[in-house]
Amino acid sequence: MAPELSIIICTYNRDPYIDQSILHILNQAVSKDKYELIVVNNNSTDRTDEICRELLTEHDFRYFIETSQGLSHARNRGISESRGEILAFIDDDAMAAPDFIQNLLNFYHSRPNVSASGGRIYPRYETAKPHWISKFLMPLMSVIDLGDQPKAFTLGSYPIGANMAFRRSVIEAVGDFNTSLGRSGKNLQGGEEKDIFQRIRSKGLDVWYIPDVIVDHVIPEARLQPAFIRKMGNGIGESERIRTSEISSSMLRKAYFRELAKWVATLGLCLGYFLSFQPAKAMMLVKFRYWVSSGLFKQN
Repeated sequence: MAPELSIIICTYNRDPYIDQSILHILNQAVSKDKYELIVVNNNSTDRTDEICRELLTEHDFRYFIETSQGLSHARNRGISESRGEILAFIDDDAMAAPDFIQNLLNFYHSRPNVSASGGRIYPRYETAKPHWISKFLMPLMSVIDLGDQPKAFTLGSYPIGANMAFRRSVIEAVGDFNTSLGRSGKNLQGGEEKDIFQRIRSKGLDVWYIPDVIVDHVIPEARLQPAFIRKMGNGIGESERIRTSEISSSMLRKAYFRELAKWVATLGLCLGYFLSFQPAKAMMLVKFRYWVSSGLFKQN
């Protein structure tokens, strides 16, 4: 009998964390027949494969190697191998709470019209949080907390891939992840999550925030460096250029205008930080906006 839920972990060179990410799913406070765990290794060159195969000798999960490089390829492989009617994704450095699966199933049972969702993501810092990071940059750390009540994501906001779920029927209706978007190897492009959630919304379907479906997301020191923020900003801009240009030239022009509007908002936020004597946060917001714009307006 097929499980109701498939948890999919896609991994690339995350050997310090992948075993704990897997074990947090396997040690859930729910019957094992309710779900399956699928781990997709996207050509890792570290000890990821060795660690996963060692875990397979003692634990029951399904393990695959996806040779096409890129997170979207790995996620699509997970979808194709899955058997559940609900498909949930967590990152390979995210640790699910013990009631993660039970709370996710409870929500989808109580709301049969829910098409997709995102849960709460708490940061697990390995080093001190830099003084220049503001709450507006926390999504770059794959962190999200919209409060204690379930709610539909507002227009322009989306779940974060470290903790998101879909009904299989919705994926079948809108299609898989766009393989021209998303991370591949060491690049920091994205956009594949925004793309699929926008396709879901184009069908008139809501995407929900579930506060008690929780993971802790590891934030290593490297992710808290300005160089990482720069690469993320460039990747976000490049991904938005690719995503919108694939739709139409008019969509690309709209992306340009949205970016100009974000500059206005950024400068307003910066003024507030300067007035509250937090210039480091103000300057990083300006730098990040510049890096995003550089990727978006880049000419091929």
